[in-house]
Amino acid sequence: MSGGRSDSEDGQGRMTYGGYLDLERLLGAQHPISAHHDELLFVIIHQTKELWLKQMIHELRFSRRLIHEDRLVEVHKSLSRISRIQTVMTLSWDILSTLTPTDYSSFRYVLGGSSGFQSAQFREFEYLLGLKDGEHLRFQEEGSAPYLALLDALEHPSLWDEANAALARHGMALPAEVLERDWRRPYAPDPRVEAAWAEVYRGTERWWPFYQLAEKLVDIDDSLATWRHKHVLTVSRIIGMKRGTGGTAGVGYLETTLAKRAFPELWSLRTSL
Repeated sequence: MSGGRSDSEDGQGRMTYGGYLDLERLLGAQHPISAHHDELLFVIIHQTKELWLKQMIHELRFSRRLIHEDRLVEVHKSLSRISRIQTVMTLSWDILSTLTPTDYSSFRYVLGGSSGFQSAQFREFEYLLGLKDGEHLRFQEEGSAPYLALLDALEHPSLWDEANAALARHGMALPAEVLERDWRRPYAPDPRVEAAWAEVYRGTERWWPFYQLAEKLVDIDDSLATWRHKHVLTVSRIIGMKRGTGGTAGVGYLETTLAKRAFPELWSLRTSL
C-alpha cells in the first residue's frame, strides 16, 4: 500500500463547512409567504426552536437510558445540556417580542390553522419528561415519522419513571402502582414517592447520586416553567387576548400550562424538609 491518502481521508479533505452542515438546504428552508419584512424572523425563530427541540430530545433519550442503567453520574452532562438549551430558547422570546402587534397582524393570516400547539417535537419533549397527554397524537398524521416518535415516547417510561425505578432498585421503598403502571397514562403525584425523595434530601451523604439527580431534574422543570411564562408574556404582548391560530384560547390556554411540573414530588417535598 502506498503512502498516499486513503479515499476516506481524501473525502475529509474535500469536505467544506457548508457541505458538512448542509447549509444549502438549511438556509433554503425559509419560505415566507407574505411580502412583510418581519415574517422571515417569525419563520427562523420557530425553525430554530425545532432544531433545539431535536437536540433536547436526543439528550433526553440518552439520559433516560443512562438512568435506566444506573449511570447516575454520567447523566449530569446531558441533563445540564438540556437546561442550558432551555435558557437559550427562553431568551429567543426576547427576539420575537421585537415584533409589534401591527407587524405580526400584517402577515398572521398566512399561518392559517398552523400553530406551535401542533409541534410534534415539543409534545415528544413533554412526554419524555413525563407530561403525557395522548390527545396530542391526533395532530399528527397517523403512521408518519412524527406520529411514531410521539407514540414511542408515550408508550415507554418517562425520565421521571426511570428515576423512580432507579431509586427503588437502590433500596428505597416505592409503591408498585408507580413502578408498574400504564406508561400512556398521565403521571399522578403520589405521597409515597414524595416521602422517598424527601428521604434522599434528608440523607444526602447516603443518597448523594440521587440528590444530585433530583436537583438536575428540578433545573429542567424550573427552566420549562420559565420558558412557558416568557411564552405567555410574549404572546400577550403581540396579540393580546386574541385566539391562537390553531384554535386554542391563546394566552388563556397558555396560562393553564404554567402550573405543570414534570417531577411534581421534587417540588412538593420541599415543604416538609
